[in-house]
Amino acid sequence: MAGLAESGSNPDVDLLYDINGLAKDAPHWFDRVMEYVGEYGLLLAMVLLVVWCWWSVRRRGGENAASSVAALVWAPLAAGLAVLVNVPIRGFVRRPRPFLDHQGLDVLVSGKTDFSFVSDHATITMAMGVALFVANRRFGLAGIALALLEGFCRVYMGVHYPTDVVGGFALGTAVALLLSPLAMLLLTPLLRAVEGSAWGGWLVRARRDTDPEETPVPDPRTDGKRARAEERDLAA
Repeated sequence: MAGLAESGSNPDVDLLYDINGLAKDAPHWFDRVMEYVGEYGLLLAMVLLVVWCWWSVRRRGGENAASSVAALVWAPLAAGLAVLVNVPIRGFVRRPRPFLDHQGLDVLVSGKTDFSFVSDHATITMAMGVALFVANRRFGLAGIALALLEGFCRVYMGVHYPTDVVGGFALGTAVALLLSPLAMLLLTPLLRAVEGSAWGGWLVRARRDTDPEETPVPDPRTDGKRARAEERDLAA
């Protein structure tokens, strides 16, 4: 391909042309789907996954409900903090978008004028996925899978090099894991206070009027004996 010839022996650029080349061969409607999914859809799916996990945790309750919810609160906070860390990184590296330096790319999203390294989308989704994995393995694996798909979409759309995505994955993972102990140290007492409050306890655990496991099952024979004993006491 002409793109490969222009890329020389750079595997980063070679892989960019190979993945973005799939967009050229795909139907127009599929490219529009990938554009929406890569730009907005997977970010929304990640948020919904965190909300789903929170709903499951609060319904289950238990002694560790506050710490579990604290870990879920850390997921979006980790993503936001990772993006802030990326601001000086982008300014230092100053890597142009791939379509500015390489011809023949099928760019699905126009108007990208900021720097390319590292990918914000990859950073956000991986930070949330890894933080979610710390909170819940099953939901976390799904979150990491969404992050990997996000990275593929960004290269497919022609707006990032593969190394931009890998850098975003590394940054998101580092922030989510390295700062997790400090975040839990600060967030867990806060969520325990919320759990014990009258106004916000529902955020940590679902309120139940009765707990089937704690409510005794009535025994007609025992109740009958108790009633007769009370009648004799009254007669006496």
